[in-house]
Amino acid sequence: MSIAWQNYSLAAACAAALALGTVAPAQASKERFVVDLVNEPSSLDPQVQWNPDSYYVYRNIFDNLVTRDDKGEIVPQVATSWKYLSDNEIEFELRPDIAFHDGSKLTADDVVFSVKRITDRSFGSPQLGQFDKITDAVALSPTRVKLTTSGAYPALLAQLVKLSIVPKAVVEAVGKDAFNLKPVGSGPYKFEGWQRGVAVTLSRNDAYWGTKGPFPSVIFRAVPDSATRLANLQAGTSDLGVTLDSDQAAQLKSAAKAKPLTGLTERVAYLRLNTTKPPFDNIKVRQAAALAIDKEGLVDGLLGGFDKPVGQLLTPAIFGWVDGLAAPKHDLAKAKALVAEAGPAAKAEIELSTAPVFDQRIVQAVQQQLGEAGLNVKIAMSDMASYLKRAQAGPEGTSTLSFGRWSCACQDADGVLFPLLHKSSGWSAYRNAKTDSLLEEARQTLDKDKRLAAYKQVHEIVATEAPVIPLYQAVVIYGATKNLNFTPTPNESMFLNRMSWTD
Repeated sequence: MSIAWQNYSLAAACAAALALGTVAPAQASKERFVVDLVNEPSSLDPQVQWNPDSYYVYRNIFDNLVTRDDKGEIVPQVATSWKYLSDNEIEFELRPDIAFHDGSKLTADDVVFSVKRITDRSFGSPQLGQFDKITDAVALSPTRVKLTTSGAYPALLAQLVKLSIVPKAVVEAVGKDAFNLKPVGSGPYKFEGWQRGVAVTLSRNDAYWGTKGPFPSVIFRAVPDSATRLANLQAGTSDLGVTLDSDQAAQLKSAAKAKPLTGLTERVAYLRLNTTKPPFDNIKVRQAAALAIDKEGLVDGLLGGFDKPVGQLLTPAIFGWVDGLAAPKHDLAKAKALVAEAGPAAKAEIELSTAPVFDQRIVQAVQQQLGEAGLNVKIAMSDMASYLKRAQAGPEGTSTLSFGRWSCACQDADGVLFPLLHKSSGWSAYRNAKTDSLLEEARQTLDKDKRLAAYKQVHEIVATEAPVIPLYQAVVIYGATKNLNFTPTPNESMFLNRMSWTD
């Protein structure tokens, strides 16, 4: 969506839809569950794009090879069991009774196709870095698949939590673009329609092999303005709203028709510095930026104390978090001194990239704090799709500075540190041979102690060189209708079939 579109209220969006002869989404009801997202999905093909608004929707259309339960444990989904044949070979047994929404059976061929599709570099998935250790996938029988990795890969199962299985025959018949517009999965909900710029509609898959969804129909609406999302909840015209802030959560505590739902997540908020562009090619300027940020002030003053400051590019919900590590503390005087030492080059204009899905109070506060240290920061707003495209463009194409909130939905450090720091990743704007070596070491051993030792060194390098500034462990804040049962999870998976109505 364009920036102009994002400034429309929901009422304007619906009016525009009516003017075009389309039907605006109906009011929430027991038969129709209404979810207000920030933006419309940028993709409904689960192997193309990966961002919250897309993930919230397509996660309910598709089944994954494995999943996490509400306690965070990795449990079967398409795969019923698995066993390691060697350090780099793992065999999965698949359910024999899963059908895609078109009625065709899900078999090992579909799993193999899905793996090879997302790991094909020419396919260009932004998720490639999470699966590129997989070197081969082979169907041993209609219900057995063997995956091979380039050496031991300890994060494999954690990453496979996100591997959605797509139907080989359908994708090959219609092609990538058509499949994105009309996806076919095997999950608890079926795709019904996509009214571009307004809403995506799903219907319950009554033939689903697992726990069936409680809602016959679900509408995911694009509502960029958080005040409108809040008002919809208070009026009872939506059942669930995402990405609310702490002030809005406080308002919902006394609302008649809605309530806040919160939970600490695996998501870490951070500033990514492009170390190849002035002024952040100078380590003194990067260190100054790290010292200038008052994390506690951001959390307590703007976020209502819901979130938690962190000194590592991880959260405690993720394997790879190391207790007791020292991190740079807020020191404005020292930050100013480092900027002065860096000389005139430190005065170069710094573009701070952001998107409407992020809390702009935080972005503006960061701009102010960096400005107080003597840095010249200008905020550059773009729609989420454009932000993501540029964020994945590597050091040459990405902005000088960007605010982000990263979640791999895998709860393993490999899914966070590798894409944000390793030279092979388009998300990385940092080049450090030692860091690359440590990240490679950590993803090539099944020994947990060796992995933690490697990640500890990575955390220490990041604290010293400041290519990325960790800010806080993000809390997820939803607004929900009073009679909805829904428990937020650390990986922020909005599983519709894990929700229910109270009597």
